[in-house]
Amino acid sequence: MSTQNQDIAAAQVLVVDDEVEHAEVMAEALRRLGHVCTIVHNLDTAADELRHGEFDLVITDLVMDSAEDGLKVLATARQTQANAETILVTAHGDVPTATNALKQGAYHFIEKPLDLEVFRSLCEQAIKAVMQRAEIGELRHRLDERFGLEGIIGTSAAIQQVLSTIPQIAPADIPVLVTGESGTGKELVARAVHANSLRARKPFKPLNCAGLSETILESELFGHVRGAFTGAERDREGVFEYADGGTLFLDEIGDMSLTMQAKLLRVLENGEIVRLGSNEPRHVDIRLISATNHELEELIKDGQFREDLYYRIRGAHIHLPSLRERREDIALLIRYYLAQYVQQMHREISGIDDDAILILMRYDWPGNVRQLMNVVRNMVLLCETTVLEPRHIPVEIRHESSREAQVVGPGSLTGLSLNQIEKQAIRNALRIHRGNREQAAKMLGIGERTLYRKLKEYGLK
Repeated sequence: MSTQNQDIAAAQVLVVDDEVEHAEVMAEALRRLGHVCTIVHNLDTAADELRHGEFDLVITDLVMDSAEDGLKVLATARQTQANAETILVTAHGDVPTATNALKQGAYHFIEKPLDLEVFRSLCEQAIKAVMQRAEIGELRHRLDERFGLEGIIGTSAAIQQVLSTIPQIAPADIPVLVTGESGTGKELVARAVHANSLRARKPFKPLNCAGLSETILESELFGHVRGAFTGAERDREGVFEYADGGTLFLDEIGDMSLTMQAKLLRVLENGEIVRLGSNEPRHVDIRLISATNHELEELIKDGQFREDLYYRIRGAHIHLPSLRERREDIALLIRYYLAQYVQQMHREISGIDDDAILILMRYDWPGNVRQLMNVVRNMVLLCETTVLEPRHIPVEIRHESSREAQVVGPGSLTGLSLNQIEKQAIRNALRIHRGNREQAAKMLGIGERTLYRKLKEYGLK
């Protein structure tokens, strides 16, 4: 599909209206924007087009031969066009019916007589939502195809190093230690390693060790028999047995007590667990992936973590960078999650302005990607306009970002203009894809023509 100046690709549009002249007016308004329009004048022809064609947007009159025809077109579009949006055109008296159609999956409705400017704007918003979903789907597919994970996104060298390491270590049946601050995506990495391993068809079982008492943690790990402790009314297998043949992911292993560390080490050495309250050993075969936000070497020096266990769990090591260490990825992550939440919440938000992105990029993100996701979700939830603006950013982030903007650290993107950051992101994407502009544009979430224009603008070759 070709890309327009507005960065919206040419869409396939089906116009359904029994008034020939009215249908032509709507189609011509969209054709002038570069979209491809197919016109039909009744329900049967519309149903045939929907069953045999592919459309991004369906525009249908609500009342044609029958008062239900528009709703039937909507229902057929929902069944046959998985990624399309539908806009209803209605007379003033039919507004209650059109409003009810929103609950049935319509994108929006517009009343006659049409204000063509409003009509074009509404259609462009719907088309942009469709294109964003398509780009997210393609990105997910490429990530799943290559790594078996989604959510770890970026063009920075730091995150690309993580992504290139995963397929290298996944087939080797050795323990893996994943380190990094909270919210950086350690469980996603663990799932990716499992998905690309020889154990991929077997269970993946995560367990967070933080905040659990020794008795509860021991029961969660090894299981228990009936009567082992108050409330143990029946035998129960632990995560070691549940994950037998597959992968066990122990998150926040640095918070485990020394007593439990000793018991875990014994299982890793002999491959046998004993349920709490039992003397019967059971053999288990698991691959262990551990994660922590602590410096385990420092805990070893302080006598809080066993050195022998450390070397047992650290067969391979992946360190996840914090978000402030890869600021050039923040804009890409914002747009990725913005498109997701707009779709989930059925909001009419077309994007985020540059000033808002700069504020978010200057912030240090102590909660990393998890915090960024929550902030973007809340911004989408509370936004009353079609574009996210600085005023939609939580006030504490705006204030902290303003302070950060006054200090430029070495090697940091803080203080750079959005154009400079964007230029670096384009360089990174081209480097990753060895100069392939089509693939680089997809990674950046922009159209090829937009990329060509920016390459010329920034003097990149």
